[in-house]
Amino acid sequence: MIEELDKKFVLHTYARNYVNFKKGINATLFDDKDRDYIDFTSGIGVVSVGHGNKEVAEAICKQAQNIMHISNLYAIEPQAKLGEKIAKLSNMDVRTFFANSGAEANEGAIKIARKYGKTKYDGKRYKVITLEHSFHGRTITTVKATGQSSFHSPNFAPYPEGFSYNSAIDDIYNSIDDETVAVMIELVQGEGGVQPFKKEAVQELAKFLKERDILLIIDEVQTGAYRTGEFLASNLYEIEPDVITMAKGLGGGVPIGAVITTHKDIFEAGDHGSTFGGNYLCTASANKVLELLEAYKDSGKLDEAIIYFGEKLKETFEKNQNIFTEQVGLGLMRGLRVKDADHLKEVIKKAFEEGVLVLKAGRNTLRLLPPLTISKEEIDEGFKRLNNALSKIS
Repeated sequence: MIEELDKKFVLHTYARNYVNFKKGINATLFDDKDRDYIDFTSGIGVVSVGHGNKEVAEAICKQAQNIMHISNLYAIEPQAKLGEKIAKLSNMDVRTFFANSGAEANEGAIKIARKYGKTKYDGKRYKVITLEHSFHGRTITTVKATGQSSFHSPNFAPYPEGFSYNSAIDDIYNSIDDETVAVMIELVQGEGGVQPFKKEAVQELAKFLKERDILLIIDEVQTGAYRTGEFLASNLYEIEPDVITMAKGLGGGVPIGAVITTHKDIFEAGDHGSTFGGNYLCTASANKVLELLEAYKDSGKLDEAIIYFGEKLKETFEKNQNIFTEQVGLGLMRGLRVKDADHLKEVIKKAFEEGVLVLKAGRNTLRLLPPLTISKEEIDEGFKRLNNALSKIS
């Protein structure tokens, strides 16, 4: 039934797997046949505090019974409190604009950069440098900012000008010219293959850009909200970017995006906006998510989960050298390089058949993004099922 309805009434932008999930408890999902699956995807890094989280559900329900939406023409108390919480957890002097997604957050970051170049350099600076294998969103502008040619389909041309790509951080220096206004990078490339960059290289780049008044934009759509073990990967890398973007795990499943900037007065009324962005419902959810994750981190349980997951990942890697070539990633944003794309496709298919959900990243990386609150029992069961799947691959 669901397959028939989906194929008839929904635009086909994803290659669907027609399982019908009905319920979730932390990192375990149940379909309409009551079969359980261990979720190593968390909705592509979104369900940070697990499925069916009662405290988040109660916060959403309580808010929904009062006000869900009133628009940004008026002050929104949970939005203001979320802005305060983000500033506190980031340990930075910032203000935040709230949007609905990671792509929207990255659009906002690019607009900040363009306005900075226009107002401070009379429009002479407008170019944004990104990296090959990056991913910044699906809108026309963020697709162009994405450093993967496969996303630059001629079907959607012409694209905005002013974007260029480098293969590595060390190459950025030679690409900067008098028209460069910003450099935009992920500290761990997610869609590009779960590839972290070296801390020292990032710190050197940040210092270089600061000296030349070129903005550093860090896309933390996937790495933010404790995914790498700290509130922001920027905290882990000990840098203070000009702009940081967040989304995914921030809302725990409710759509939200955030543009966080140290340039607190860059926007004026009318420069940017969002009807739904930062409304009562999504910010009430995000406040509860961050409250739970901050306590989880402070208790030491997040670090325990990261260590335990890493140990099981290492065991799986070492047992399956015929399939995997490398371990990659940070925190609970992890990956295993598969020897070729065909084997990766087979691994994902067999894993699903065994009842564990996993993801693809780049051309040949098996990506694992479990809920941050995943239990040891769920980690054990998930890797047991994954290893069962791997044993069936020739």
